[in-house]
Amino acid sequence: MSAPNSAAPLRRISASEGGVRVGSTDMESNPPDGFKPLFRTSPFLDHNGPFFYCENDDGTFVVGVRIQPKHANARGIAHGGLLMTLCDIALGYRKTRSQTPSPLLTTASVTTDFAGSAKLGDWVEAHVDVHKVGGRLAFANCYLKVGDERIVHASAVFARTGDRPG
Repeated sequence: MSAPNSAAPLRRISASEGGVRVGSTDMESNPPDGFKPLFRTSPFLDHNGPFFYCENDDGTFVVGVRIQPKHANARGIAHGGLLMTLCDIALGYRKTRSQTPSPLLTTASVTTDFAGSAKLGDWVEAHVDVHKVGGRLAFANCYLKVGDERIVHASAVFARTGDRPG
């Protein structure tokens, strides 16, 4: 005998809520002006994206994603694993590009705190503050934002294994 399904049933979303149906693949990823496809990708990121980035005047950048039905959990909001992935790639890529030569970094630890959520159609941006890139370790914080609202905070430590060839 199977356990009853306690998750909320999937529902059609009205046009005023974005006009897409949970489980649909009809939503566009349409990033805001200034964002372009992420400069580096992988089979994992291709499967879970598309991810975009926008360079700031100071050489830093923001990574973003439009929440699509494939990113949703059973409640119809962005899955926490997707949000953690966004933090991890933004933290790593931002730290890698924070100095020359670019350090080779491997995620050692990511601590994530959820203070909100993202709905279907929301544009989520990852803003990273690099604290230090040392000889062996790198430290940074990431804040995920929907509009002006911070929905996730992540703190990460990366192991430095060398530098990328110039």
